[in-house]
Amino acid sequence: MTTQESYYYGTGKRKSAIARVRLYPGGTGTVIVNGKPLEEALPWIDWQKRAMQPFSTISAAADRFNVVAKIEGGGVSAWADALRHGIARALLVADPNLKRELRSHGYLTRDARIKESKKYGLKRARRAPQYTKR
Repeated sequence: MTTQESYYYGTGKRKSAIARVRLYPGGTGTVIVNGKPLEEALPWIDWQKRAMQPFSTISAAADRFNVVAKIEGGGVSAWADALRHGIARALLVADPNLKRELRSHGYLTRDARIKESKKYGLKRARRAPQYTKR
């Protein structure tokens, strides 16, 4: 990985996954996630497509930027959505005119659904202990 001075930064979140994304302009389209290529970090093709959706939505080609992301927490599916959110936010920093299109596809909205916390007296968040009549 080469060190370049200028980049666009965006933070993406999904469940407990946090993606810190840097977009380096004038790149070749390489995507590095936690020091690994995208295909190795997100092995399922649908996760890869989901992560790269902001590039396919806007008319700009993905090969204009190199993407370097550090993701921690959560699972692999949440990584893909956090990466998508981070890329969209970084593209917004790069070009504020893209806000309308990215917002209309929902890429700038943080998905707030998280795991519901366990309640006392219950086995899980809502599962009560089994009732016995006798």
